Amino acid sequence: MAATRLELNLMRLLSRCEALAAERRDPEEWRLEKYVAALEDMLRELKKQSSKPAPELLNEYSRKVDFLKGLLEAEKLSSSTEKALANQFLAPGRTPTTTKERTPATKTVHLQAKARCTGKMRSELLGTDPLAIDDSEELNIRKRKGLVSDEKQSAVELDAMLQHHQDMQEKLAEEMLSLARSLKNNTLAAQNVIKQDNQTLSHSLRMADQNFEKLKDESDRLEQHAKKSVNWLLWIMLIVVCFIFISMILFIRIFPKLK
Repeated sequence: MAATRLELNLMRLLSRCEALAAERRDPEEWRLEKYVAALEDMLRELKKQSSKPAPELLNEYSRKVDFLKGLLEAEKLSSSTEKALANQFLAPGRTPTTTKERTPATKTVHLQAKARCTGKMRSELLGTDPLAIDDSEELNIRKRKGLVSDEKQSAVELDAMLQHHQDMQEKLAEEMLSLARSLKNNTLAAQNVIKQDNQTLSHSLRMADQNFEKLKDESDRLEQHAKKSVNWLLWIMLIVVCFIFISMILFIRIFPKLK
């Protein structure tokens, strides 16, 4: 689908903002902040349109606008340490804004911001002026090599630095994925063990209830059997006593007393 006029204006303004962010700006520079605010308004309008771009492209625009907004907020911080920490959490864009870019401009701006913060922190530790150091280094480089070769070398170094950061991010992502898989496996194993223990405990409780019922039935039967045995024995003893008594009477009658 062809890009609308609003999307083209957004891309042009975004490219201009990326170029301004890459430059050394005066602390009183106000254009970038106004441009970023205009980008936010244009992005909201673009999301409301019926013929809006693909969701992946909208997410990329939002990612770049949020990066520029976070970069401006980080520059307003007073401490170099706070600026460096804020820059660490910024997420640059993944794709170039224009076809002329080999690498996304936001990644370049991100690396430059990190380098500036690192230089300021180092100068604060060493007690030197970072602007004087940067100016002297730039003059020396321009004296040794021409501007064209300097740009080529900077591009090569930037590509190498970007590749290094990308490799580190991929390695970190793989480690996090491995840890997540390990945690998932451990959680599943723990769930299986707990489930088996619950099943064993439930089976043991059922067996205990069954054994208790059987013991109760056997106890009742034994009690009834004991009662029956006592009754029969009592009747037998009564019969024997009666028989003996009758036998004695008959014996006395049959055999009278001798005179």
